[in-house]
Amino acid sequence: MMTMTTTGRTPAGPPGPSAGRGRSRTIAGVPVPLTVGAEEEYLLVDPVSRAVSAAGAEVVAEAAGELGDRVGPELTRYQVEVRTDAHISLAEFAEQVRSTRATVARAAARHGLRIISSGTPVLGQATPPPLTGSPRYARSAAMFRSLDDEQSACACHIHVGVPDLATAVQVSNHLRPWIPVLIALTGNSPYWAGRDTGYASWRTTTWGRWPVAGPPPFFESLSHFEDLVAGFIATGTVMDRGGLYWDIRPSHHVPTLEFRFADATTTPGETVLLAGILRALTALALEAIAADEPAFRPGPEMLRAACWRAARHGLAGQGIDLATGGLSPAVGQVDQLLSRLRPALLGHGDIGLVHTLWSLQRAQGNGAERQRAAHRTRGSLTDVVDHLIDSA
Repeated sequence: MMTMTTTGRTPAGPPGPSAGRGRSRTIAGVPVPLTVGAEEEYLLVDPVSRAVSAAGAEVVAEAAGELGDRVGPELTRYQVEVRTDAHISLAEFAEQVRSTRATVARAAARHGLRIISSGTPVLGQATPPPLTGSPRYARSAAMFRSLDDEQSACACHIHVGVPDLATAVQVSNHLRPWIPVLIALTGNSPYWAGRDTGYASWRTTTWGRWPVAGPPPFFESLSHFEDLVAGFIATGTVMDRGGLYWDIRPSHHVPTLEFRFADATTTPGETVLLAGILRALTALALEAIAADEPAFRPGPEMLRAACWRAARHGLAGQGIDLATGGLSPAVGQVDQLLSRLRPALLGHGDIGLVHTLWSLQRAQGNGAERQRAAHRTRGSLTDVVDHLIDSA
């Protein structure tokens, strides 16, 4: 994993002040611009059958010649995981996301395969998947049994740099209310092993089955966080800190806050859009913390309901407005979020790139909508896979 930052701001109330352009400026003691990075997970597919292929180890070994330890295996042998470096420049981050995907695609092609970036497999026997041979994954399979059977699921994890665990926990509190709209933005897993699930993000639904997953709790203090984690480990609920699968979590080995709610994004541009939004949100959260502003605290039941609705309908439907308790178009919620983020986007120099990428996605729909559009042309799931191959 790498260093990245994300942040949340309350859905109600005025936006915070600008993050500022100065390289020497700090927010709550944190230098800005904030660093950002990503982990991306890809699926390997056969270009003839379009089914997933269990060649993860071979493709990782091939790609490692160029990427070194920035490429590695995932839980199943259908998957490959890559990591970026920590970046201050969003444009340089974008270039590394693109070049890394291209490197893995070439490595897969040398084994007669292709990569797709989708939250779930479209075709092939996804359950139970062939697991990667490692002591950790063997321990996971023994501990969680059939939970591992539906984890041929791929995510895009964004990391934003924060100075310490105490700050990460506070930023998490401020970001929680924004999780649903960001799930809607990034939904990209409508199909599961040959059928339409009816969800924009089926991965969100399956991932929520883990014992410590979904929106994180509101942490009353750092000690509250530490006590919860210690309890989970002591009771065998998780194997270790790496098993905290909350949508937002402090990284267990680098000084970042990790955002885990997003499906693997169809295109590199969508990863860059998400990273720019999360960095700006983090900056606003840091300003709120410095000003002693309390985080908006929706009830856990309604927050969970909002996440479910976002996963079900995605960007094409209506989402729950946690500030009012009513429904409003998900696209409009993203527009409102970007309006609120304008000062922080300007401060990081990201506003042009982020608005260009959002305009493109707003016109085309999220990944789930584009997968379904590919299917509608001829009613063929192979067309969906070909669309994902061409887009990666």
